[in-house]
Amino acid sequence: MHSISRQHNFDLFGESVCTYPPLVAAAIEKMATAAGVESRGAIFTRAEVVDFILDLSGYRADQPLHEKRLLEPSFGGGDFLFPAIERLLAAWRSAHHAKNAVEELGDAIRAVELHHKTFSATRTAVIERLKQEAIEDQSAVALADRWLVQGDFLLTPLAGQFDFIVGNPPYIRQELIPTPLLAEYRNRYQTIFDRADIYIPFIERSLSALAKGGHLGFICADRWMKNRYGGPLRRLVADQFHMKIYVDMVDTPAFHSEVIAYPAITVISRETPGATRIAHRPAIDRAELTVLADKLLAADLPKEAGLVRELACVTNGSEPWLLESSDQMTLIRRLEKQFPSLEEVGCKVGIGVATGADKAYIGNFAALDVEPDRKLPLVTTKDILSGEVQWRGQGVINPFAEDGSLVDLRNYPRLQRYLEARRKVIAGRHCAQKSPGNWYRTIDRIAPELASRQKLLIPDIKGEAHVVFECGKLYPHHNLYYVTSDKWDLQALQAVLLSSVTRLFMTTYSTKMQGGFLRFQAQYLRRIRIPQWADVSTTLREELREAATKRDFQACNRAAFTLFELSKDEQSALGGDGE
Repeated sequence: MHSISRQHNFDLFGESVCTYPPLVAAAIEKMATAAGVESRGAIFTRAEVVDFILDLSGYRADQPLHEKRLLEPSFGGGDFLFPAIERLLAAWRSAHHAKNAVEELGDAIRAVELHHKTFSATRTAVIERLKQEAIEDQSAVALADRWLVQGDFLLTPLAGQFDFIVGNPPYIRQELIPTPLLAEYRNRYQTIFDRADIYIPFIERSLSALAKGGHLGFICADRWMKNRYGGPLRRLVADQFHMKIYVDMVDTPAFHSEVIAYPAITVISRETPGATRIAHRPAIDRAELTVLADKLLAADLPKEAGLVRELACVTNGSEPWLLESSDQMTLIRRLEKQFPSLEEVGCKVGIGVATGADKAYIGNFAALDVEPDRKLPLVTTKDILSGEVQWRGQGVINPFAEDGSLVDLRNYPRLQRYLEARRKVIAGRHCAQKSPGNWYRTIDRIAPELASRQKLLIPDIKGEAHVVFECGKLYPHHNLYYVTSDKWDLQALQAVLLSSVTRLFMTTYSTKMQGGFLRFQAQYLRRIRIPQWADVSTTLREELREAATKRDFQACNRAAFTLFELSKDEQSALGGDGE
């Protein structure tokens, strides 16, 4: 891979006034004046967590911080900025350099903020804080103006490199970014891939500004560490940096507001790669976090390390990071080496239909007033809550012919009347506006033959594996993933997918959501490994089927452990021996 500094077509390390094309400038201004917290991606970090990250990054008052440089890419209300300033002033004064503050400290901090009102309010607060610290008024203003930069971090040139980069980068979905601005980002950053959120290029830009031996300490969503869009950033870290510390913040109140996706703290250094120190779910208590930071930073891992573990080879090119226990990671690697993937053994993973206007396309099956061949019985997550299919009578309109084209409405007068009565809603969808001639198509094509196939149904978000056998009568809704196969017996496969072996794959590769729920998405399901059906003995086939039919989870485990030839140690790594 090329050095990331070559991926930018602007002067990354030269501070100057920037001009942008009119559409880009207008988009930046729109983002800079947005009133909503969501559109700005603003999440506020608790003080104890901020101090923890500063400690982990090495930004401590007992170091000569006045001789170093710190960057905060999105300072907001100053959650990271004010504690950093306090540490900087303490280090400066303890070194007896407290003479010319502007000259000696002016280059020690660069902090960027896009939002105009937030920038102005925080600038005022910084000046007042400096005055409280006995910095004279003129020097306080001068320091604030040296330290603080109003602009788009992803586009604003910054002089030099930085020893410390800390913060909580904004979490903004691509659809909330104006198109010209997103295009400009894509032109500059190699890691904006697929559905990558804006914090991804924030990390790339920050890494590019990191000095040799420097440390980046961020708290942000952990999705990029495992999912598809994080691949390019994972490769970048693996190729050029050391993934030094990872702290899983599952079920911890790290922020002042709730977040849907779980955050994690990562410390990445521009050093020779090595082992990664890992901790999970620390208590948000200042004293406990201080002790934990010392353990995570110790030259040698203490024998009584408590929460702290050390794993080698966490990064592996663009592959998802395996951050579970070392014995679980060893088991995953063994299964991946020994067995083919789910789709390689003849199983297809898909997702149900997205219509874009469920209220128009979905209703009571019997009451949908269209030709009989223009509707299909629909299965949703509510139909499978019990673990078995209990159909509630919903149906979906099918506007597609067998060849995949849209049917001619003139040949289906009842369907035409039905759709025309709901035209305002249906034609108002984004996909319909892009292609007005096809205004009545659903977002996804409907293939009626799928309804008549046996399938396993799996809800997207679930705390535990929830895999339901459907005998071939219903069409899946878009909040359900499905598995079909012409080779594997699906009820036997159901037992495997209900086992703790599958749970291991999902917890390893899937991202966690609020409440401990996992994403059972296609990209993660496809990572499951399994033997060829022909290699499964007759006795074991029956054992798998029986376990699934009875929904006996311990029996599913016992059969799966036999299927994968797990040793006692490997069974223990999954939390038991199936008994």
